[in-house]
Amino acid sequence: PAVAMTFACERPPEVVYLRGETMGTTYNITVAHLPRDFQRDSLQIVVDEVLASVDGHLSTYNPASEISRFNEHADSSWFEVSPTLHEVLLAAQEVSARTGGAFDISVGPLVQLWGFGEGAGPEWVAPEAETLAAALAVAGYEKLELRDEPAAAARKLQPALRVDVSAIAPGYAVDVIAQRFRALGATDYLVEIGGELLAAGKSPAGRPWRVAIEAPLAGERRPHAIVELNGLGVSTSGDYRDFRQLEERTISHTVDPRTGRPVEHQLTSVTVVHDSAMLSDAYATALMVLGPREGLAMAQRLNLAALLIARDERTGRLIESSTAEFEQLRRPLP
Repeated sequence: PAVAMTFACERPPEVVYLRGETMGTTYNITVAHLPRDFQRDSLQIVVDEVLASVDGHLSTYNPASEISRFNEHADSSWFEVSPTLHEVLLAAQEVSARTGGAFDISVGPLVQLWGFGEGAGPEWVAPEAETLAAALAVAGYEKLELRDEPAAAARKLQPALRVDVSAIAPGYAVDVIAQRFRALGATDYLVEIGGELLAAGKSPAGRPWRVAIEAPLAGERRPHAIVELNGLGVSTSGDYRDFRQLEERTISHTVDPRTGRPVEHQLTSVTVVHDSAMLSDAYATALMVLGPREGLAMAQRLNLAALLIARDERTGRLIESSTAEFEQLRRPLP
């Protein structure tokens, strides 16, 4: 019995796996090297609380959510907002300003005009120039104002403006879950929601977390690159699975908020690594809008760890470019 007790005390720390559905997608969480007396249930409680909060504050699919109520607030008076909504709107506005409007949370109605996103159906036809111009006149991140005092609030300079943070809400949830895990004393975890992820510490194998970045190929799944993460989030924005055909043209689901039209450059995939999963997602979207040359220049100017993959239209060959910050995180493919 004494030998058995000694063996039991030396068993490896527990690894916890959490899986579930949220925001129309899935989440997968691994927490490694927990002390044996750690309350596993506290991790699931954190996840459930954060996801419920995100739904209540940030979901445009929930008509009772805070952002839905703000969108229905059709005038230019100040609308008091929660710290959660204020934080996400502020982050989005800062990325918009830093990228010259290449990222814009008011672009949703324009995306829908081109047959993508919420409410898109098979009967889509290309929008008339007048329809496009009218939607473009309403949209624009500069038509949204935020304030901190006397209370956090937002207002629309264009009353018909609608904002949608669903593209970065999963990344925000990842960031908050990671923060809450750290507060509980967990140091080794990977949190992934809908493809947005953040990893810290070490994997169950005791090694740094390594994450594969998928090659932008519509018909297959294989790794193109591998990055090593410790306290970093990673997000990939791509055009190789979501597109439409219009006569002989391929219509990208990435709409340039500055023109209201789908992008037409050869960039097919952008990956950004950042200490915030929410910001990695926002910047990946912005670089995808900007294209291979302008996107790389922007990533270098902002010191982003970014990998950009374009496709040569003539040969179909993949052409990649990256920043020095990305190469510092890159590891060889197996």
